[in-house]
Amino acid sequence: MTASRSGYSAEEDAREHPHTAAFAAAQQFALDPFQVAACHSLERGRSVLVAAPTGAGKTVVGEFGIHLAMQTPSDKAFYTTPIKALSNQKFRELVEVYGADQVGLLTGDTNINGNARIVVMTTEVLRNMLYADSSALDHLRYVIMDEVHYLADRFRGAVWEEVIIHLPAAVRLISLSATVSNAEEFGDWLDTVRGDTDVIVSETRPVPLEQHVLAGDELLPLFDDRSGASHQQVNQALLRLGSSSGGRGDRNRGYSPRDRGSRGPRRGHDARAESRFGGRRIERMDRPHVVRMLENANLLPAIFFIFSRVGCDAAVQQVRRSGLRLTNAEERAEIRRVANERMHGFDENDLIVLGYGEWLDSLERGIAAHHAGLLPAFKEIIEVLFKRKLVRVVFATETLALGINMPARTVVLEKMDKFNGEARVPITSGEYTQFTGRAGRRGIDVEGHAVVQWSPGLDPQAVASLASRRTYPLNSSFRPTYNMAVNLIDRFGRERAREILESSFAQFQADRAVVGLARKVRDAEESLAGYRASMACEYGDFTEYSAIRRELTDLEKKGRTEGHVSRAIREKRARKVESLRTRMKRHPCHSCPDRETHARWAERYWKLKRETDRTRRQIETRTGTVARIFDRVVDVLEAVSYVRGTGDEIELTEAGRTMQRIYGERDLLVAEALRLGLWEGLDAPSLAAMACCLVYEPRRDEATDGSRGLPRGKFLQAWDKTQTLWAQLDDLEQDHRLPGTEQPSAGLASAMHAWARGVSLDRVLQDADMAAGDFVRWTKQTIDLLDQLSIVAPDIALARTARHALDGVRRGIVAYSSM
Repeated sequence: MTASRSGYSAEEDAREHPHTAAFAAAQQFALDPFQVAACHSLERGRSVLVAAPTGAGKTVVGEFGIHLAMQTPSDKAFYTTPIKALSNQKFRELVEVYGADQVGLLTGDTNINGNARIVVMTTEVLRNMLYADSSALDHLRYVIMDEVHYLADRFRGAVWEEVIIHLPAAVRLISLSATVSNAEEFGDWLDTVRGDTDVIVSETRPVPLEQHVLAGDELLPLFDDRSGASHQQVNQALLRLGSSSGGRGDRNRGYSPRDRGSRGPRRGHDARAESRFGGRRIERMDRPHVVRMLENANLLPAIFFIFSRVGCDAAVQQVRRSGLRLTNAEERAEIRRVANERMHGFDENDLIVLGYGEWLDSLERGIAAHHAGLLPAFKEIIEVLFKRKLVRVVFATETLALGINMPARTVVLEKMDKFNGEARVPITSGEYTQFTGRAGRRGIDVEGHAVVQWSPGLDPQAVASLASRRTYPLNSSFRPTYNMAVNLIDRFGRERAREILESSFAQFQADRAVVGLARKVRDAEESLAGYRASMACEYGDFTEYSAIRRELTDLEKKGRTEGHVSRAIREKRARKVESLRTRMKRHPCHSCPDRETHARWAERYWKLKRETDRTRRQIETRTGTVARIFDRVVDVLEAVSYVRGTGDEIELTEAGRTMQRIYGERDLLVAEALRLGLWEGLDAPSLAAMACCLVYEPRRDEATDGSRGLPRGKFLQAWDKTQTLWAQLDDLEQDHRLPGTEQPSAGLASAMHAWARGVSLDRVLQDADMAAGDFVRWTKQTIDLLDQLSIVAPDIALARTARHALDGVRRGIVAYSSM
């Protein structure tokens, strides 16, 4: 799709799309064709799916949606992200543009100006708003779903589909995705469930990416320059490096530390790269030398992806010990000023525990580690300084690739495999694309550089395959949960809930036809409701009256057109006709002066209803994968008395209504523990520890049921009962062919109990044997659950205890990390 068409002037384009023209004029860079196309679609009142490479500028389209919303005084725009770090970053960016009074932030543990016209939030927050029918949804015009490919996430992906399905029809959806191989399929689903959706795909990077392999101290191009753009051939010299014998064919020279060019690696052809490595082992450069080489080649700033936190921290120490400095005195002073300003207010003893002095010394050298174990405040400082080119080398885990805006000139991959918790596995093409997508800063770099460091067993052909295949499929991870089920039943009834679930992307991929049929039924339901309203009669129930008339007409018609039937059948039919005539004449609506007007609407109603019933039967014969799982979920809810009734007359019990406001992996366990009163009588630290047990996910090698070191007394009794309850629910789920949930873990209970009691950070981290960033992350999730308990706990005393527990854990580094 292009931004303009032949014979179509810029003046005409501005007249047809004035908002796009005004928005484009205010941007730092001229809009790319795919951005223009998406903006035009939005200005025409359509939704869009934009799939483009990392760093291509997809978020500009989302920002245009916000721009459109701000043109009408009452309109709102919500910007959703998959992780809190992204929400915080986008919030800061939008505040700079629109001012603090116009922008809000909602991330579960943070609530800033939630009634603003522009609100940045995690996707879960929007899902919860939709189920609660929040007044904040009033006047919502645009929803931007950044990183929408997250719906493939095994644990959280269902939330994206819930939001997409339940958003009001008038809301325009702006879906921003990495380049996926089935963007058209996903777009077809969006068009089916949302309507009027344009799919805009771009595979062009705004900054070209050069691919290299660092073999020893030679930086060799991955592809042969002479192979042509349409067919990239792997550098023959690289292919021969893995062999014990070196030939004398293609000779592609790479960069050596002795070269001092300012434009990155030079290209040419000689025998040096081939002859140096032929027949002998390639020595791997250590990190300080790699950093110095990149600095000499003007290839900094750089991100080194190292797939372990320990490895990232060790890399920083290794570079520090080498004495390498990448900053001058003036830059070091500015780094120190920014860091001290942002850490102002932190307790000095806590800073000592966090190793602030050593961390700051590394920063002043221009190097840093970036991983989930770091305190959020540390990560934010690194991100700010990296974008300002004050920090020039970051050693990062893959979490950095999840959308945070930290582009570099160069990305280095030290290994092509990673540990997935069970074994070392090769990185996927999607991961490779995400990592290398960080290379190349728009408006700064002529080209970005991806560097793979040679290691024994490296297959250049496999690397080339990853580098060439920039797409990966987007597959739904949607599955009905207990919370989802009770909310759907309460809002729509059981049968309608099943139809809504048939509209999921999971079902669309399983059986594309079902989604179209389910949408047809939903649209028909709206029309049927309108027909019922039009035929409403003040004399009585005209639906009932019209049903009698319709049955009478059908019987009379059948009698006229049917051939020979027995006398008994004719007499039976006659008696039925007479009975229906009597009932019709006695019905209150028969004497209504507007009877025939109502009857015309009734005729439309019954005709559409018959078609809709036929469509429902078609749906029932389809795969129904998601709906069947929903039925099993409902059966479990019925077994524990959260719903009652039969068929579409099913309704929530009081316990079911409590479940509506409990979100998380163990929603049923939490709801049942509340209903049974298992946690009543716990003090605030014990309740905080219990909440932590229900959100904490231990390492694979950590025991989940040990009691050593746990708080004694009432906590231990409540913990035993909670574990027993989990086992009972797990058996119940297995009986209903559901996978169940992981057993809760008390691995962090003792540390959380201590933290809620006011114990120092030093002692708590020692008890937890955990990095500060990890402890803060689990504490925030504990806060989320405690907040839910403070609202939904049926026992007033327990709700009060939950509030006290919140006050106990939301302190020190946790409180500052929520700001």
